[in-house]
Amino acid sequence: MAGGTVEGRLAGLGLTLPGVAAPLASYVPALRTGPYVYTSGQLPLVEGKLAVTGKVGAEVTPEEAKDLARVCALNALAAVKSVVGDLDRIVRVVKVVGFVASAPDFTGQPGVINGASELLGEALGDAGVHARSAVGVAVLPLDAPVEVEIQVEVAD
Repeated sequence: MAGGTVEGRLAGLGLTLPGVAAPLASYVPALRTGPYVYTSGQLPLVEGKLAVTGKVGAEVTPEEAKDLARVCALNALAAVKSVVGDLDRIVRVVKVVGFVASAPDFTGQPGVINGASELLGEALGDAGVHARSAVGVAVLPLDAPVEVEIQVEVAD
């Protein structure tokens, strides 16, 4: 695959786009409206399983969580592809929202969500630059340490 494509750049990073993670409840992984695709929150599932569970700053280190946020972003790109068919149709990542299941004294949520932001930048270049929120929460589904959702603008 050509290095100039989104999936080619991912391959250059040693990454393969996974299949779309199955929803855990009553929702769809991604939805397009007009030129925008909104993903549901993506957990760091690999082959349908969480490799790590727990709170960041307690059972999970910030470095581990940053790597997990990267997995979430990869899963979000898979969800976008399931709706638009080709990641090269992404014009811009508009917004990233990251949730970090945090120990009570952990305040490094932005550093954790950098894992997702950095992956999007590596895969999409300038189109991966986005607005973002990084939010600490008490608990996430399946006791996941991180969850990420993205909003992208796509070309027809």
